[in-house]
Amino acid sequence: MKNFWLVKQEPSSYSWSDFVAEGQTSWTGVRNYSARNNLRKMQNGDEVLFYHSGDDKAVVGIAKVIRTAYRDSTAKEGDWSTVDLAPVKPLAKEGDWSTVDLAPVKPLHRPVTLREIKSHPPLKGIALVKQSRLSVMPLAESEFREIVKMASPR
Repeated sequence: MKNFWLVKQEPSSYSWSDFVAEGQTSWTGVRNYSARNNLRKMQNGDEVLFYHSGDDKAVVGIAKVIRTAYRDSTAKEGDWSTVDLAPVKPLAKEGDWSTVDLAPVKPLHRPVTLREIKSHPPLKGIALVKQSRLSVMPLAESEFREIVKMASPR
């Protein structure tokens, strides 16, 4: 069964244009347990909305999962969220973080802003609004389709 996701990225670090130019990417650097667990749930062919965070705050494109979760080679022991500070002990060993490979499918006809999403009643419970700091989040198929529909020419 196909699942639907949203991933967030600061465009000054890695934009939709960068993604398209590369043709695919490994979604490395996720250091939040909930986001990591979401990466681990992704399956080949799942559809993914690509969201520009920062100043832009808008969904800008559609991607797909082309490789399921595997060890994130950029992870190292001592990453900021891998330590429980009371008492000080590592919670995750090097390599306990995951990545997936994504490929761009197509840009949205126009960006769908966070403001539009927040003001659209069918999307009031979306994870993007409820868990705004989460960088990888699941979407219901209806939420995914609604955002894509919002981007369509009127």
